[in-house]
Amino acid sequence: IQASRDDDSWDDIHDDVFAEEFLLSRPLLTAIRRTEPTVLLIDETDKADVEVEGLLLEVLSDFQITIPELGTIKAVRRPIVFLTSNATRELSEALKRRCLYLHLDYPSAEREKAIVLSRVPEIAEQLAESLVATVRALRSMELKKSPSISESIDWARTLLALGLDTLDEEAVRTTLGVVLKHASDHARAGTQLKLN
Repeated sequence: IQASRDDDSWDDIHDDVFAEEFLLSRPLLTAIRRTEPTVLLIDETDKADVEVEGLLLEVLSDFQITIPELGTIKAVRRPIVFLTSNATRELSEALKRRCLYLHLDYPSAEREKAIVLSRVPEIAEQLAESLVATVRALRSMELKKSPSISESIDWARTLLALGLDTLDEEAVRTTLGVVLKHASDHARAGTQLKLN
C-alpha cells in the first residue's frame, strides 16, 4: 500500500516491513532469546501440523530459528524443552530422534485421590475414594479412550455441582458421560459395571 501511495518500489520499503520491530516474538523465539534458564513446554505436539514439526527440528537440533527475512537467531542459553504427546498421530522419526522419552502411566489410587482432593477440596474423602476406584475399574476395561486424571477431576466437580455425596449406581449411570466420551465405551462400562 505504501509503495503504491508514495511511488516507492517494494525493494525500497522491503527492509522497513521485515524489520525486527515488526516481528512478533512467539514462545519458541522468546525461549531461544532468553538469557536466564528457561523451560519451554510444547504441549500436544502430535496435534501440530507437519510444518510445525519441521520448525521444531531446527530448534531441537541446533537451538536456533531461521527467519528468511532476518537471518538465523541462535540460542543465547539453551532452553530445557518438554514435548508432550497423546499419540493422536505418530510423530516423525526425525523429531523422535531429538527427544528422550518418558512414558507416564496413571498414578496409584492413593496419589490420584490426593490429586482429586487437591483440585476439588470441597469433595468428601470417601466420595473421592469411590470415584477413583470407579475410574480405575473403567481404565481396566477395553475402552476407546480411558478416563484421564483431568476427567476424574471433572467428574468430582460434576458430582459436587449435582449435590451428590455418594457414588451409587444411579449417580454413576447419570454422570458417566463426564468420563466416557464414546457411546461404545459407555455401553461397555454399563454392562461391566452392571448399570443396565
